[in-house]
Amino acid sequence: MYDPRETSGASRSLWVTNVRAEAPDLESEATSGEKVDVIVVGAGIAGLSTAYHLAIAGKSVLVIDRGRIARGETARSTAHVCSALDDRFYVLEQLHGQEGAKLAATSHEHAISSIEAIVQREAIECGFARVDGYLFAGDPNQAEQHEELEKELAAARRAGLIVEAIPDAPLSFAAGTVLRFKHQAQIDPLAYTRGLAHAVQGNGGRFVLDAAVTKIDDASPITVHIEGGRTFQADHVVIATNTPIIDIVTMHTKQAAYRSYAMAFAIERGSIERALYWDTAEPYHYVRVAGDDDVLIVGGEDHKVGQSSEPEQAWVRLEAWTRTHFPQASRVLERWSGQVWEPMDSLAFIGRNPSSSERVLIVTGDSGNGITHGALAGSMLSERILGRRTDFDDLYEPSRKMMQGRAAGENLNVAVSYGAYITSAIDKRTEPHELAPGEGMIVRRGLRRIAQYRDEAGVVHECAAVCTHLGGPVHWNAAERSWDCPCHGARFDPKGRVITGPATRDLHVIDDSAPATTEQTVRGEQAAE
Repeated sequence: MYDPRETSGASRSLWVTNVRAEAPDLESEATSGEKVDVIVVGAGIAGLSTAYHLAIAGKSVLVIDRGRIARGETARSTAHVCSALDDRFYVLEQLHGQEGAKLAATSHEHAISSIEAIVQREAIECGFARVDGYLFAGDPNQAEQHEELEKELAAARRAGLIVEAIPDAPLSFAAGTVLRFKHQAQIDPLAYTRGLAHAVQGNGGRFVLDAAVTKIDDASPITVHIEGGRTFQADHVVIATNTPIIDIVTMHTKQAAYRSYAMAFAIERGSIERALYWDTAEPYHYVRVAGDDDVLIVGGEDHKVGQSSEPEQAWVRLEAWTRTHFPQASRVLERWSGQVWEPMDSLAFIGRNPSSSERVLIVTGDSGNGITHGALAGSMLSERILGRRTDFDDLYEPSRKMMQGRAAGENLNVAVSYGAYITSAIDKRTEPHELAPGEGMIVRRGLRRIAQYRDEAGVVHECAAVCTHLGGPVHWNAAERSWDCPCHGARFDPKGRVITGPATRDLHVIDDSAPATTEQTVRGEQAAE
């Protein structure tokens, strides 16, 4: 059954399943109109890391989230905690120069060390462990993939990473050149962020959970409005919502949203060496061992958000790949997907929101390395609020100029997606009674596209199939039971409620109180069209 409090989809990650008991309530006692030093919007790893550093520095901090602690994309990570970045260091050299690539490596090593120090300081039981990482050819018979590994070895060494070429990985199928990166790490991301949240609270920080931010007034002081009419004020606001909800256009032309899929399999304890594994396939696969070395996590099959007609088939392909390469894998424990934001130049955006004052800061563009980017953002943004700079500020500056070639290609893809409002295929079924429970579809009523969903109780819900961010055409995601916009990655739950920005308003609801077979009228039709 779909649980809207999970905030990001119908599937459940291994980490959510392993939660033995919910954390004690972290609800704030703050009253409407109260002012604090810093408001952090978003209780994932980036927001909580920022709140933690500020709270221990003596700042008054309020964390607001539309759901529960870290139950958005942080709980959907496979939590490869690494400085071996998946966009390749030879690519980073082309985009940011050798010095930029070196800073990228140093910053992610700093992030790993920061997580390790907090785990030790706060005694957080989250399975943090230092491990090696192995990069190998997805197809060992393709010479160009081994050439890519040679280029990456040289570039990673120039960036200062400890990496070596070895004859093979501790995997029987990884033949030929393999790169071994030392001093990587892994973690249970939900256990870690829950520990962070309690450390924030223990240092005076407070929380308002299950409450969506509806508006931010960038005045002095800044006023944050949340649903229900409550408001809070602060000298600084940090937007850590995976993608910014305060920016309408600027940041959303600099990155693209992808869905990435993961599965957890039971394995015999110790049958696969505890390590991080990545291949060079397209799309690539990423693998690690978790639990008491008795769980294999495999991820991959990435695609643009809202641009797969059968997203659930990604799990089918992922399982087939796993069983071919890992005969140790037995039963499937969980399967899930998560949202990854790919910046046009491969590095996150951490700093001032370009269209806001100096007191409104953002973090976005995790580029598949959300755990380390989140921890890094916590260090960088807290330092900025405390009046200090870091060596990494310019590299991750959100207003930096982008490579025009890649940006043009991604934004052309957005334009094509808008065209889908007119030309996209519509489900041949026209009557709601043809929907099965838990199923959604897009139908056309006149010139209007309608998003129909039948819940488990048999009630049909209808919304205008128009994203409330910038009017993109939403599509049904059968894997996560959500309405996904292919333009800028906004997602909505089956009944049209926002679960992922940049949208902040729900889909426009069509009267769902009438019988399912009755012609229904649009609420707010003029606004939707």
